[in-house]
Amino acid sequence: MAKKKHEEEHENHERWLVSYADFITLLFAFFVVVYSVSRVDTKKMEQVSNAIKWAMHFDGTGGIGQLPIFDGPASQGGSVMGLDGSNTLTTQPEAQALQRTLENRIKPFLVKQPGPTAVVIAVEGDHVLVRLAAADFFDPGQAALRPQALPVLDAIANEIVPLKRPLRVEGHTDDTPATGTRFRDNWELSAVRAATVASYLERAHDAKPQLLSATGFGSSRPIAQGATAEARELNRRVEMVVELELKVPNASQHKVPAFDPVPK
Repeated sequence: MAKKKHEEEHENHERWLVSYADFITLLFAFFVVVYSVSRVDTKKMEQVSNAIKWAMHFDGTGGIGQLPIFDGPASQGGSVMGLDGSNTLTTQPEAQALQRTLENRIKPFLVKQPGPTAVVIAVEGDHVLVRLAAADFFDPGQAALRPQALPVLDAIANEIVPLKRPLRVEGHTDDTPATGTRFRDNWELSAVRAATVASYLERAHDAKPQLLSATGFGSSRPIAQGATAEARELNRRVEMVVELELKVPNASQHKVPAFDPVPK
């Protein structure tokens, strides 16, 4: 019986295409996963960034003698010193120079502010007044400093804390009752806000507690009259009052000597 001849199987030279297609599919899936993971939630990133900045500032890494951790606007005007090289301001021109320096320091930070009243600086008698609008530094009905406002407060503290002068922090509110908050009334809210600013100056800028005081006045000292939204916003504020030792000319030093005629 004759043996049957087996036909040789045809060799497939395109089998590599199957493996190649599988490889391409896996590679595509890999890049899809990488892309989905790499998408950044900008809102969450901003919250994390603000939280880190808050922590760094709160630990006291600022100061005019140290390099800042985060880049900020370049300072202008330098540090204010007395005419004798000390940190004590003794004349009216020096107090006015402090006012100009503070205004130059905070100007870069206030470019994006909605209005010009976020920070008001003035020389009043024997003290320098720094008025902070509560709407820009605190959330409504809250006493915690907003993280985005800390660079402004740091710029101010870098100028006034080295003077080593008594500093009063005064909290003020409008006449709207503090309902729906954890505070019993506006007296408590204004006092806690003032204490928060004073505490930050001590912890973050090494301000001496013996020179600090915090007081809440509630709505008892308005600076704007009326029940309009603009007036209420002006009344909601925290004021930092730097007490100075301005020299007053002594009248006795300028007395004209009495005429003593020479006896004939």
